[in-house]
Amino acid sequence: MKTDAKNEAKLLLFCTSIGSVAGIVFWIFLLLIKVGTALLWETVPANLSGGISRWYPLILCTIGGLIIGIYRKLLGDYPEEMMVVLGKLKKNGTYNYNRLYLYIIAAVLPLIIGSSVGPEAGMVGIIVGICCWAGEILRFAGKKTTEYSRIGAAVTLSVMFRSPLFGFFEVEEEELFEDEKEKPLPKSLKILLYCIAVGAGGGCYYLLNLVCRVSEGFPAFDKISVQRADFLMAILYLIAGIILGVFFEISEKLFETIAGKLPGVAKETMAGLILGTVICFLPVVKFSGEEQMAILIDNYMLYAPLGMIGIAFLKVAVTNMCIKMGLKGGHFFPLIFSAVCLGYGVSLLVFPQESAHATFAAAVVAAGTLGVTIKKPLAVSMLLLLCFPAGALVWIIPAAAIASFVGKRSSSS
Repeated sequence: MKTDAKNEAKLLLFCTSIGSVAGIVFWIFLLLIKVGTALLWETVPANLSGGISRWYPLILCTIGGLIIGIYRKLLGDYPEEMMVVLGKLKKNGTYNYNRLYLYIIAAVLPLIIGSSVGPEAGMVGIIVGICCWAGEILRFAGKKTTEYSRIGAAVTLSVMFRSPLFGFFEVEEEELFEDEKEKPLPKSLKILLYCIAVGAGGGCYYLLNLVCRVSEGFPAFDKISVQRADFLMAILYLIAGIILGVFFEISEKLFETIAGKLPGVAKETMAGLILGTVICFLPVVKFSGEEQMAILIDNYMLYAPLGMIGIAFLKVAVTNMCIKMGLKGGHFFPLIFSAVCLGYGVSLLVFPQESAHATFAAAVVAAGTLGVTIKKPLAVSMLLLLCFPAGALVWIIPAAAIASFVGKRSSSS
């Protein structure tokens, strides 16, 4: 009995530590990005002459792409995408943690040069690596390293996207782990451990962010208004979201094919050249879309509907180009921005000068887009609570379910 109680105490302490480390590492990660971004996009341009500053994004992104290409050629293909990390964890029962500092550098570089990606790809690999390292040095944890690493990945996603349930559903809806060799933890215990870990992670990140603010949080809609006309328009919005999701998957395969035909270093340099050129003319495509989302929410009535629709598809294409051609990161933040942009554009095309329909349109389009790409309705619904009010779930959940079904059918065909 004493041994069982001692092991349970160790287990609770271990999961609390996993969550705390995830929150602390994520804060440090965002701090590095904040400092690097301020240096490259504020301090340096402020000291350049007008002629050079006009083309500064082109210079920065091209040089940045070259540096990333050389780095990857010498040290390896980092950061790895989230699904690749989880796949290796499932297959090998562990994940390489020997050079995590190189992983952190590789994850930060694309983000500070303006790559149209989010931070989740790099962070998941870092936390899973730390969990595997801890599992191997602690005998009681080593037997279920894969399970604890999954908890670590789930906590990372939850803290990153400020949605406690998103990380849990994103990992638990995964089919990668259905045939695990290790005996999984009981569901009730797994949920308890997850809750403890996410509480510790969120608490650590929140306290550190009070000391030194590294993020203002993803912009959110205050309320959603549903008019009678929206009941019928929901079908159009859902179709628009599914089209954007399908476009994401098509462009993903296209850039994967293109990248496969290009040699290392040249591939990343070309990606930087294209990214920089686009940013020179359309700065809205740079970064993950978090800051641009706040501007869009406040000023969307000032933009042309067709312009916003075009930006939505361009952002998706640029994101896939960055990911597949070496300027790697995640796609969740860019997809949310693109979907909201498309929702606004379609809404204003149908209802010119009427803002009452816009948030509803954005919610349904976002559910459709993420449903096709993520293919997990519960995870999509929890993720979209990041920026939409809880009342929108009445529409988001069925839209995400329908789009997920479409996404699975299109992937299998």
